[in-house]
Amino acid sequence: MTENSVATSAAPASGAWKDRHLPVHERVEAVVAEMTLEEKAGQLGSFWAQDPLSGGEVAPMQSAMAAAAVSFPDAIRDGLGQLTRVYGSGPLRVPDGVPALRDMQRRIAEASRFGIAAVVHEECLAGLTALGATCFPVPLSWGATFEPELVAKMGAAIGADMRAVGVHQGLAPVLDVVRDYRWGRVEETIGEDPYLVGTVATAYVQGMQSSGVIATLKHFAGYSASRAGRNHAPVPMGRRELDDVILPPFEMAVREGRAGSVMNSYADIDGEAPAASRRLLTDLLRDTWGFGGTVVSDYWSVNFLELVHRVAADLPDAARLAISAGLDVELPLTGGFRHLPALVRAGKLDEEVLDTAVRRVLTQKVALGLLDGAWETDGDESHDDLDSPDNRALAAEIAEKSVVLLDNDGILPLDTGGQHVAVVGPSAVEERTFLGCYAFPNHIMARMGAAENGIEIPSLLESLRDEWPDANVEHELGCPILEEDTSGIPAAVELARRSDVAVVTVGDLASLFGRGTSGEGCDAEDLTLPGSQAELVDAVLATGTPVVLVVVSGRPYALGDYADRCRAVVQTFFPGEEGGAAIAGVLSGRVNPSGRLPVGVPRNAGGQPSTYLAPPLGQRSDGISNLDPTPLYPFGHGLSYSAVEYGDLALSTTEIATDGTVEASLTVANTGERTTDEVVQLYLSDHVAQVTRPVHELIGYRRVTLEPGQCRRVTFSVHAERTSFTGVDHTRIVEPGSFTLSAGRSVGDLRTTADLAVTGSVREIVGARVMTTPVVVEEIT
Repeated sequence: MTENSVATSAAPASGAWKDRHLPVHERVEAVVAEMTLEEKAGQLGSFWAQDPLSGGEVAPMQSAMAAAAVSFPDAIRDGLGQLTRVYGSGPLRVPDGVPALRDMQRRIAEASRFGIAAVVHEECLAGLTALGATCFPVPLSWGATFEPELVAKMGAAIGADMRAVGVHQGLAPVLDVVRDYRWGRVEETIGEDPYLVGTVATAYVQGMQSSGVIATLKHFAGYSASRAGRNHAPVPMGRRELDDVILPPFEMAVREGRAGSVMNSYADIDGEAPAASRRLLTDLLRDTWGFGGTVVSDYWSVNFLELVHRVAADLPDAARLAISAGLDVELPLTGGFRHLPALVRAGKLDEEVLDTAVRRVLTQKVALGLLDGAWETDGDESHDDLDSPDNRALAAEIAEKSVVLLDNDGILPLDTGGQHVAVVGPSAVEERTFLGCYAFPNHIMARMGAAENGIEIPSLLESLRDEWPDANVEHELGCPILEEDTSGIPAAVELARRSDVAVVTVGDLASLFGRGTSGEGCDAEDLTLPGSQAELVDAVLATGTPVVLVVVSGRPYALGDYADRCRAVVQTFFPGEEGGAAIAGVLSGRVNPSGRLPVGVPRNAGGQPSTYLAPPLGQRSDGISNLDPTPLYPFGHGLSYSAVEYGDLALSTTEIATDGTVEASLTVANTGERTTDEVVQLYLSDHVAQVTRPVHELIGYRRVTLEPGQCRRVTFSVHAERTSFTGVDHTRIVEPGSFTLSAGRSVGDLRTTADLAVTGSVREIVGARVMTTPVVVEEIT
């Protein structure tokens, strides 16, 4: 222990660290050298000024945990690491929020001998969680676009708004790979394929951080693979599945996205709690991947080491375990980390462990100007339009590109001139059904019982009436989303019977901890449509009126035989504030649908867990089991109003070494009469391997715009390391053997294939590896 470690906070700081001309690490060392133990611990804690919980919690066990919180003056006495959700905890407008935040920062800086302000963090899962901020489509819709460049643009826009109101860190993106559709937080994920998740999430990270906001990767790791899809449940996962499915998106976002922060997962993996896992937080994340940022706890993860995981004897012991593992900042309130000074003095924690975490935090604060009074000018009271026209236009583009046309017998696009259109179902009039659980209207306003949303969100019914001004568009609710109530079904049936066509809208209403049908803590027992919605669909189909089914949900639901009984089926995953217009545009034909499924759509409600990445034993097995896990609509599926023809897949060579590269090219031609976007997908099949491998695995994709009659060549550059996997001895290897590359419109619609041999000896990969497949698109004249 250093002499300064026991100095009193009253002693003035020398100020050597104030020299902005010094290298960052020297400034940081100068501060650490003068800090007391209490001041060091202060930089690793947080404070949350929470609104009364009139409508329920917005974080797990919030009421119980918040009861032990200290007052703001006590929390900042020795400095403070982070401020939690200043804008995201209640309806606070920017003109009021910016001055209030500056006042809090002033008080924090004045309480510190070093004048160091706090990092301010907010949720930004699908836009800044703040009153009046744009509600973009949820991450599952990002995955449906198959367009990382567009997601990067959105990340930059969200980051710019956050920085403009004084926020430094965003708690997004979610890199959890879907393993069970019943899990409530499927809406927050990007999909069930690690390559799609990794590339899209990395783009979001790069976009957000280009605006000066630290992106936070979550939830590291394994959270989405909980048993039975239950939130905060154990993850009985083997090391190979963790290495090959769960971890690659995080590795990509760290190595290639240079993410500034990582948040731990709540769920324990094979009995090991990530918040106390040095193997995950230090050995892998830092020592192997080279991560140089901060690890922040998911809310109350330190407390949970004692209360839920029971790997700590008490809260001080939990704090010791967490910081020793590599967890730097405790969120959302300082609890266990308040005991760090006493642990050091008692010889139970090496002070260097504490100093290491403080260095990481201060390094980021230097970059943000928080050691130099930047808080005094942080934020702009005049930046009151968090839902700008540019934001709305971007939200609309993402929404349009994420709508997936699952089935269509030719009825779409609908020509409704003079027709009587029945619009049936709850998703047509409940505009909050377009939003995820972390969108401010669902996250806060609904919890408070407020009717207003803070932004304009046209309903689907309004959008359809705008889209079809010459049609007679009537609506009947039929049934609510949540409740088992069939009393409105007869009126819906009567409307459908006297109409030319029925647009039946079903789906989810997101909320938290059982208050909705999708979202955190809103897990499903099976994949039947919630409430009485399946009965509504069946009743309308029984009228004989042509039915177009529109599903607006946070997870895929089992659609049974609707593919055969409905004239068309459209799927959207919480498409955001412009979702109504996007869906209406697809139904009318103004928008040519181009979304692709980032998850499969199951046929049977109990056919989970199952994802397309299953090895042969996980596929259909006639004569072995009577259960068929084959999805109704497979991963990558999506139709359009145009026809695209695929040319043969040609390889630059049919044989490469274990460190070689092959160019795989094909042509795509629009033979239809409309401009269309085709998502060209490249899959790998490993014929024989030392461990079981997926039958098909996505290794590349590209969205390609094609004018009528246009033909373009798409070339994928596939390095041998894209065939790598975790071998029997748990090392990552490139194994020689025979492979098939397949290209097509989905994993279930592969149009062209080519065989490839990888030759040589087994090669172990140590350190960085090739994780992406570059794609070049060329015009063919």
